[in-house]
Formats: sequence, C-alpha cells, structure tokens
Amino acid sequence: MLADLGCESIAVASRIGQAITLIEGHIFDAAMLDLNLNGTESYPIAYVLTARGVPYFFSTGNNLNNVKDGHRDHEVPKKPFTFDQLENMLSGSLHPSR
Repeated sequence: MLADLGCESIAVASRIGQAITLIEGHIFDAAMLDLNLNGTESYPIAYVLTARGVPYFFSTGNNLNNVKDGHRDHEVPKKPFTFDQLENMLSGSLHPSR
C-alpha cells in the first residue's frame, strides 16, 4: 500500500535495535510504528524519531486504550486498516496543518 501511495523508499524493522539503526543511518520523511513488536512496545523508536523531528504514527491490532500518555496525540489506525485510512494517516503525518 505504501508503494501505491507513492512512497519511494520503504524500510522495515521487526526489532527495536534494528529500527533505531535504520533511523540513525537514513533520512525518513515519516514513519509508521506497530505498537507491539513481537511482545515489545515500540515507544523507544518513537522517542528517537521525535528527537530527530521525524513525524510518525502508530498502528495496532490491540486495544487502542493501550497507547501510553505522551503518545495519545498521534493517530493510531487499528489493523487491519484500509488504503484510505493509511493515506490519511501518512498525509496527516507529512502535512499536519491540512
């Protein structure tokens, strides 16, 4: 779906350390984080993205009430999400004033 939305470079990480290494080695316009990476919460990745000024949003298949304070201002589409939902979340991350 990201490629269909015009994303030219997409990186995927399934572990926190792997994601942070990607963030430190590349420039990202935006990021989508799964709240749960194999039983580990992805908040450490969010902190690194915030420090670098990279907009992000979460996604989850779990209860939306599980989003921690300090992160509730980020959109959290519930999986499975539609193409239109993903487009809106990505657009909102890249262009927050729209």
